[in-house]
Amino acid sequence: MEPREAYVALNMVEHVGPVRLRQMLAHFGGDPTAILRATRSQLMAVHGIGEDTAASITGWERNVDLAGELKRVEEFGCHVVSQDDDSYPASLREIYDPPSVLYVKGTLKPADKNSVALVGSRQTTTYGLEVARKLGYQLAYTGVTVVSGGARGIDTAAHQGALTAKGRTIAVLGTGINLVFPPENAELFERIAAGGAIVSQFPFNRPADKQSFPIRNRIVAGMTLGTVVVEANLSSGALITANFATEYGRQVFAVPGRIDSPRSKGCHDLIKQGAKLCEGVEDILSEFEYLFPPSNRPASPAETGTLPGLALSDNEAKAFAVLSTGDERAIDDVIRATGLPASAVSVALFSLEMKKLVRQLPGKMFLRSGGRE
Repeated sequence: MEPREAYVALNMVEHVGPVRLRQMLAHFGGDPTAILRATRSQLMAVHGIGEDTAASITGWERNVDLAGELKRVEEFGCHVVSQDDDSYPASLREIYDPPSVLYVKGTLKPADKNSVALVGSRQTTTYGLEVARKLGYQLAYTGVTVVSGGARGIDTAAHQGALTAKGRTIAVLGTGINLVFPPENAELFERIAAGGAIVSQFPFNRPADKQSFPIRNRIVAGMTLGTVVVEANLSSGALITANFATEYGRQVFAVPGRIDSPRSKGCHDLIKQGAKLCEGVEDILSEFEYLFPPSNRPASPAETGTLPGLALSDNEAKAFAVLSTGDERAIDDVIRATGLPASAVSVALFSLEMKKLVRQLPGKMFLRSGGRE
């Protein structure tokens, strides 16, 4: 048995979590296969390993379908990265409870060490979605990998913004990698995997539950330089991610919102506790100038007001064509005139706005900015 296969098996054994695995690896010389070969008495000689855990490990072949799991990995088109592999995220390896394996659809790259988490509530406001898309776009454009949880709301908007910038983004799932949750993000996940990665520490077919999301959140915080909370109420799971980031010694940012909005209460509470107030991408990048010094990185859209290469996608061209410089149009009018789905028009208009070709006015009204005719 190869060490990677042993890690997959141990990840599927009941009562074996990252901390206990770390203790056993230290005891057995870093060899995961030795753990699976050990007797019950040898396992119980490890600090923190009791009878239940020892029994689960010694009986693993009765309860774990390792061959079936490896077959599912192959058929699904993903791969497994263990903490011994070079492609395992270096920042994640530094935390005290790193997952033993990551199921990866797509590719993890060395450049992903320069990553930032963008997280927030599932139930959000238009303001929160627009901020998440803009920050995702600007970070990805600058070369930062945007990491989020693939959930509804802020997570989805952050991934969309990074993809619109043709940058890298990673979605960390709270389910098995083969499960699409939420189901409406199936196409988004495929786009993420094509240019970035979908990641999960859970075996195939593991459904979402109250435990899986906090486990997922620690990976989001652990593999990134810092966590930006865009919008969150006081009970949002995004605050769990922020707490993990603080625990791991990573920077926490919070985007302010309306003082009377429940969706901003969590962010304001983080700011009161010492999180850095984030009003734009430069507030994030300024904390990591040793990685992105102004002289060595391209100017962000916020700095230049323009983007190189203003070639438009088909959807962008259709949306742009129905707008004029002197007559604003409602987004519903643009949808009807282009014949495109509402989601496609929303993404196209956002991209045009980032390219400074379109301005958005109050009430979801849009017009050309006059920069291109």
